[in-house]
Amino acid sequence: MPGADSAETARMGSAKPGCGPLIPPLSESSRPMRQQIFERVRAAGFIPRVQVAKDLSVSPASVTTLTSELIDLGLLEEVSPQRDSDLGAGPGRGRPAVALGVRAAAHLVAGIKLSDREHTAVIVDFAGNLVADEAMPRQPGAMELSGLIAATETLLTRVCDRAGIGRAALTAIGLGVPGFVQSSSGVVHWSPVLAARHVPLAATLSAHLGLPVHVDNDANLVTLAELWFGAGRQLSDFAVVTIEHGVGMGLVLNHRIYRGAQGLGMELGHTKVQLDGALCRCGQRGCLEAYVADYALAREANTALNWTSREAQSVNILLESLYDHAKAGNGAARSIFRRAGRYLALGLANVVNLFDPELIILSGERMRYDYLYAGDALAEIQALALNTGRPAPRIETHAWGDLLWAHGAAALALSEVTTRLLGSPREAVAA
Repeated sequence: MPGADSAETARMGSAKPGCGPLIPPLSESSRPMRQQIFERVRAAGFIPRVQVAKDLSVSPASVTTLTSELIDLGLLEEVSPQRDSDLGAGPGRGRPAVALGVRAAAHLVAGIKLSDREHTAVIVDFAGNLVADEAMPRQPGAMELSGLIAATETLLTRVCDRAGIGRAALTAIGLGVPGFVQSSSGVVHWSPVLAARHVPLAATLSAHLGLPVHVDNDANLVTLAELWFGAGRQLSDFAVVTIEHGVGMGLVLNHRIYRGAQGLGMELGHTKVQLDGALCRCGQRGCLEAYVADYALAREANTALNWTSREAQSVNILLESLYDHAKAGNGAARSIFRRAGRYLALGLANVVNLFDPELIILSGERMRYDYLYAGDALAEIQALALNTGRPAPRIETHAWGDLLWAHGAAALALSEVTTRLLGSPREAVAA
């Protein structure tokens, strides 16, 4: 089970070429055709015009016209001729087809994840290739807005220095924070990293940095990373559940991330699993994360194991000690993880009953604690889910580092830049 950023980077660079959702042909037609063509090329990595026309069911002449426009705009380029067989388009006979690819240098974007203990950033090019990354530790706790702005600017400067570019070379920034985020407006209604509520974070950072900034909930960014670079590229419906300092969830429906009517949906961690239950950091009681997140495990450890003398220790150190005790056979330590795993199973069963996803991905730092998803805990999902006779959805654990979240923030920026450049209505394209 990979747990380091090196393994994560390897996964990002492996498997299929290209980046972005691999949407089946004819499954979507709501976006302008030139945007669909561009995204088809970016998802494929390299692809001949004739294959684009076939995939999108438009005439080769129309594809030629629109790809010529995209080449003139500097967004696509012709690459070295390759045989059709090299591109998955049939036997390699005759003259090799000229392939199209995204002009990677057309745009650079930054992806940043701000968290309770570490801030991370990446810079990627327009084809989704990693250019540079950076991490910056911080002290836990909420920050004033001025401190968060300063930390973001410092991290951005450092990652740009690693990439050998100035800030002005960036086209946009994607930013992720934990909490309740309305991505359409860029307003953070509540976050454990911010002391204030209802902060117009996107507009404030954009004015300060002089660049477009797009903000989203960090669990949505992990989901975008899976959708653009990972296991979710070919799946129409899947869910990602993250367990870190809190519990988050992202949901993909029909190859697109679902955020809800006001952009605040999928807060699995704040669904209620116990009336008048344990106090959650959101201020309410009985939330799922109040039984599963790291501060919940630390609270249980202090109580059940009488570790009141360790209250000054960091949560990470305390949890490592709790995990070591569980591995060594301590019954109380094991029962803490077992109880948290049962609550997690309850939450996941509700996800199955509500959305019937093909795959549920468990992600985040806490997934290294395998007691949370032990066999008996996962078996409980089937007991709690509706018994319809259908196969249960697959459940996979991706315990990667924080660079995954920053990659998702970069995917958010790439998506927004692409829509801004190509998403405006155009004249109809004859099929």
